[in-house]
Amino acid sequence: MRIFLTGATGFVGSAVLRELADHGHRVLGLARSEQSAAKLGKAGIDVLRGDLNDLETLRRGAHECDAVIHAGYNTAFSENDDAAKQRQNAEKDGQAIRAIGETLQGTSRPFIVTSGTALVAPGRLAYETDRPVFTPEQFPRVLTEQAADMVAAQGVNIGVVRLSPTVHGKGDHGFIPLLIDIAREKGVSAYIGNGENCWSAVHRLDAAKLYRLALANRTPGARLHAAADSRIPFREIASAIGRSLGVPTVSISPDEASGHFGWFRHFAELDAPVSSEQTRKQFGWNPSNPFLLDDLREGGYFD
Repeated sequence: MRIFLTGATGFVGSAVLRELADHGHRVLGLARSEQSAAKLGKAGIDVLRGDLNDLETLRRGAHECDAVIHAGYNTAFSENDDAAKQRQNAEKDGQAIRAIGETLQGTSRPFIVTSGTALVAPGRLAYETDRPVFTPEQFPRVLTEQAADMVAAQGVNIGVVRLSPTVHGKGDHGFIPLLIDIAREKGVSAYIGNGENCWSAVHRLDAAKLYRLALANRTPGARLHAAADSRIPFREIASAIGRSLGVPTVSISPDEASGHFGWFRHFAELDAPVSSEQTRKQFGWNPSNPFLLDDLREGGYFD
């Protein structure tokens, strides 16, 4: 199968690329820059130059291939990434999904897009059948799922891989390294209150395997949960970081949270346990790489 892959040089996308290639698939990778194109070419991957805003290029990639995996998204969170920018990123993602969906309409070719488990049902265990409780105004990434449902309603064979808040492994530059940096800077590794709020997590290689397995989806609009760890108390994550850095692990009050975590406070108090039972049963997904706390001990995060 020839597969059009966006985000092919990203943290998750590069793992998906290798997973596909290792299982005999040919990949057409979207490359925004000369550097990305050279990297893909060196790995023997076909290259399509363009970016996620170039809808005609996205349509061309989808037209030329037997399936599409859309793993590209601007997920850069920072203190300067305001609500308007997040909304703009989500709107562009929706446009990309609809453009690819239009190209695939009337075919049975698989189309896999990317969302997140954190937006589904905070405060309780989230299932694959759940739809996000947020509005786009509250959580702009909901627009991705709305676009997927729109494309599914047109009969396109689309599936949604919902990634856990932390996708970890070698090369991680997401939430876990950020928490480590905060703990180094503050001299303590902190959690809020009793720290019982839970994150889910998945190793990037296990996430990549799920994208490949998702190509077998035949239910338009199906959701798949990339959660190897279903519920890790944030206190345990903070404790693992504290032990590895040799700094105290402490509880801080909600009043102190913004001063300690800054803009990351919202994620530090996130409570989003996730079930992946249906995903495992339906697609035969069996995570085999280190769980998050094991990866924190052995994965090179503190080298």
